[in-house]
Order: sequence, then structure tokens, then C-alpha cells
Amino acid sequence: MSVRVLWSACASLLLLTSACGEDSQVPACGEPLYGGSATDEAWMTMTDAAKKPKDTSQAVTVDAPSEGQTFAADAAPPRFTWTPPISSRTAPLSPVRHAQAHPRRTPGPLAWLGNLLIPTAEAHLPPYTGYIYWVQVTMPGSQCPVNVLTSELAWQVDAGSWKTMGTAAGKDLSLQVTSAYLLENRIKEGPFRQETPRTFRREAATP
Repeated sequence: MSVRVLWSACASLLLLTSACGEDSQVPACGEPLYGGSATDEAWMTMTDAAKKPKDTSQAVTVDAPSEGQTFAADAAPPRFTWTPPISSRTAPLSPVRHAQAHPRRTPGPLAWLGNLLIPTAEAHLPPYTGYIYWVQVTMPGSQCPVNVLTSELAWQVDAGSWKTMGTAAGKDLSLQVTSAYLLENRIKEGPFRQETPRTFRREAATP
């Protein structure tokens, strides 16, 4: 047991030191919001595949928001929805639920130390199998997009994310949905991505 603990600690230190290399130029945007059955292991799978060429042949069709849609400054947080192509449904899909994405867990003040010595990454969760959707809302002037990982075909935008999008009021925001089919956290189909992101905006509040 002590050998495994020591190995985990050394491996974590190696990961930390390697992060200071070429990958250190990538903004540390943290974990996404999670919806449905999405897990942080599935998130790592999707981020690992982010540099792979994207196939647009089976990308989702965004239903809402519509292209160029403008939301009033005082509009309630909307629900974003998308539809996968029928040809991509090679495995049973769970019933469509419009679940609101949320943080998967709230770590304690010393959780980072425990994860440094023995990384857990919610290992108690079963490996995920099914379609997964990575939703990104990119805002002008912001290094980090609003990221959501969900197994559902919709995202009810939460108040915090809607407020963040409001910081770019009056400017075009970009919505991109990357999808894949995972078999026990491994990509079997995809990743698929829209050829052109969906554009929308929020109006600026009147003085």
C-alpha cells in the first residue's frame, strides 16, 4: 500500500512539473458544469481528444438559440437545445431530459492535498457509456469559455453562466457543441463538431 501511495505522489508531482512546459500556455479554465450522467472521467476523455481533427458529418444541429438570435438584457436564462443526426443513433439514447447543468462536487479546503497524494477523480462513479455533449459558449475578450458537459440534449442555462455571458453584452457570442459516443469512457465515435458555431448575443442594458 505504501508503495502505491508513493507512486501516486510521484506521478502527481510529475504531472504538475510537466504542466509548466508547453501546455502552460493553455488557460487553466477548470472543470465544466455537468448535466445528466456526465462525469469528470468523460470530461478528461473529451479534453484529451480536443486536438484531434473534428468530423462534421455527424455533428448535432442546434435548435435553440437560432442563428443571430438576440436576447434582451433582462431576459431570463434560456434553454439551449440540439438534435443529433438520426444516423448517429447507433446505440440507445436515454429519454430526453432538460436537466440543468451543475458542478459535480464541492471539494473541501484541503481536498487538493489529498488529490495530490492519491488522485481520486470520483473513481467511485461507473465508466460512462453513451452519447456525450460538450457545450462551449465563447465570449469576446475572455480566455475561458463557459463549458458544459452533459449526456442530455438540452442545457438550461444557469443564472451564473447567464451573468457571465452578460459581460459581453452587445457582442456576438459563439455556441459550439462537440459530441461523441463513449464506451466506458473511451471514444468509439467522434468527436463530431459543427462546421460553423451558432452565433447569438445579449443586448446591453440601457442606462
